[in-house]
Amino acid sequence: MRTWLLLLWCLPGWCSAAAGWDVNQLMSGLAQVKESRGRFVESKTLSVLNRPLESSGTLLFQAPGHLEKRTRLPREETLVLDQGVLTIDSPARNVKRTLVLQEYPAIWAIVESIRSTLAGDLPTLERFYTVELKGEAARWTMRLLPLERRTREVIREIRITGRGHHIDSIETRESNGDHALMKIVEVAP
Repeated sequence: MRTWLLLLWCLPGWCSAAAGWDVNQLMSGLAQVKESRGRFVESKTLSVLNRPLESSGTLLFQAPGHLEKRTRLPREETLVLDQGVLTIDSPARNVKRTLVLQEYPAIWAIVESIRSTLAGDLPTLERFYTVELKGEAARWTMRLLPLERRTREVIREIRITGRGHHIDSIETRESNGDHALMKIVEVAP
């Protein structure tokens, strides 16, 4: 009986998707998501501090190029990416700044690790990173290794985990040993 079930499961069309799943299929699926919202909790471990810095807030992505990170705790801060322009607004620090990302290659690469993944934009992601994917559609991990020397001076690697077309976490390991882990819970629009 077990043999028959295995044979039925592996009939053409039944197991080909699982067996052939790859980064192209992941990115194609992510590209189908036109808007996503979530809550995040981020923990940053810095070598100069005795304990991690904790922050939390909300995320919004609207395909293909609008991304918002609104930190609520421990203090208000908003990062908005819109078509290659990053706006930083931190009232507590009295900072409001706008950056054209092409003028800041390392920052551009870091921002694109998230935007390109959410947009399913593999060509742009591969412009900045070597992309490695492990797992299957139900549970996957993508490892991004920076290609450019200037980016490698800042970032050693980025690991993004997810399920299907949803991102669960983004872990950034910096070249100086610092790292950050952002856990994301998707919420309905």
